[in-house]
Amino acid sequence: MTGAPSPDRRRFLTAGAAVLGAATSAQLWLPSVARAAETPLPDGVFGLGIASGDPLPDGIVLWTRLAPDPLNGGGMPDEIVPVEWEIAEDERLRKVVRRGTAHARPEYGHSVHVDVRGLRPGRSYWYRFRAGGRISPTGRTRTAPHPHRKGGTLRVALASCQNWQHGYFTPYADMLAQDPDIVLFVGDYIYESTPSSAGPRRHEGTGEPYTLVQYRNRYAQYRSDPDLAAMHANAPWVVTFDDHEVDNDWAGEIPQDPGKQSHDAFVARLTAAFQAYYEHMPVRATAIPDGPHIQMYRRLEFGRLARLNVLDTRQFRSDQVTSQAAAEDPSLTMLGAEQKQWLLDGLRDLPARWNLIASQIMMAETDILPGDGKLWYYDAWDGYQVERNALLDEFASVRNPVVLSGDRHLTMISDLKKDFADPSSGVVGAEFVGTSISSNGDQDQAAFHSQWDPLKADNPHWKVIDAHRGYHLFDIRRDGIDARVRVVDTVVSPQATASTLATLRVETDEPGVQVV
Repeated sequence: MTGAPSPDRRRFLTAGAAVLGAATSAQLWLPSVARAAETPLPDGVFGLGIASGDPLPDGIVLWTRLAPDPLNGGGMPDEIVPVEWEIAEDERLRKVVRRGTAHARPEYGHSVHVDVRGLRPGRSYWYRFRAGGRISPTGRTRTAPHPHRKGGTLRVALASCQNWQHGYFTPYADMLAQDPDIVLFVGDYIYESTPSSAGPRRHEGTGEPYTLVQYRNRYAQYRSDPDLAAMHANAPWVVTFDDHEVDNDWAGEIPQDPGKQSHDAFVARLTAAFQAYYEHMPVRATAIPDGPHIQMYRRLEFGRLARLNVLDTRQFRSDQVTSQAAAEDPSLTMLGAEQKQWLLDGLRDLPARWNLIASQIMMAETDILPGDGKLWYYDAWDGYQVERNALLDEFASVRNPVVLSGDRHLTMISDLKKDFADPSSGVVGAEFVGTSISSNGDQDQAAFHSQWDPLKADNPHWKVIDAHRGYHLFDIRRDGIDARVRVVDTVVSPQATASTLATLRVETDEPGVQVV
């Protein structure tokens, strides 16, 4: 699916960097039919940009949200607004293949999620919206390959953890140039922290978000980043959330600080956070929240090349423990019984070459106690030892499992071992923990290596550890996965220089990862 962009695609990528400067003249809209009178909308109604997501062989989700006053609740009238959409086979939208009208409803923040079907597999499309005499930017998306296609290449960009206050989202400018087929975002799209003047940018508002309007405002601020907006407009995204979309380290219906947030108050917060998440993500109607619950784990197929299992490691987990002994309690669950069975069924019944698992948090062991004994981060899979180890035992009998994770704000690339307690245990898979887009800012590399390098002896499964900001890029083929760790030199200014920190390879039917 990838390769050097054609001249037309290069022109579109260049234009994508200025995606917010969209045409607004109604005369540019292709249909030349008479229109009924409509209520004019102000400039900037498409200021939150456009996006697409969850590609199928014959379909894609198209997203936008009408918000002329995005940091103050949106600024739209309390009424349903018709939004026309069209999708075409060419950049100038002359070969329109589907069009229709969606309805932006006030109860969903005037967001629009169009689930377009009837498209051709494995090809690029261009799309846009029109409402109240205003035209959105033009976006580019791509459908998944034909279900029976065996060959080809899938280019995946793995991203996570973009803290507005810690820096600009400069890695997306390089990601745009790399032209991925999909962007896999595994959590912490926003941060719920209070405004601070300590970093290069400051959160809106006066405190943490708790209400729907407050979460909408926080998402709107993040959506205003131009590099993020351009990346959304140039490739389909597959998203899932971690903790900061709601509250740091929450588990199930338990907040980080239950002494300060009652159960009822936190349920109300979950309800607001999930609705705002749905309103701002290019996901299908299956993700419309039911109060404090949202359906996020799901499976996407990319021909016979790759199956992508997207996990939800927050809603169904037991509360975090605080000791090694407690972490070995067999009653603890990260996934919940239903999701765990769903995952196992998908891993075992695999028509594709690669089993990709999107896990918000790190699965490989992180032993942070030098020498004898172990000390773990209990919010990660290390805190759920029995379930994690049973899953790794399953990996030994499934084909080509590769875990793609986030959360850690570090690059941590590891072999997955059947039993981390036994250094001679066999390798059953590979894990790529992507670094952050901006969280932790421009980290002190010398201080990082002074802290972490002494732990390598206790974690021999680590292949690469690093603290630069950036993302991971994967070219997936039948014979192997070529991975690059792409990093930037800074996120504290709006422009940055990108480079490849490490190149790695996962061979088909040979568990583990090798540094090239």
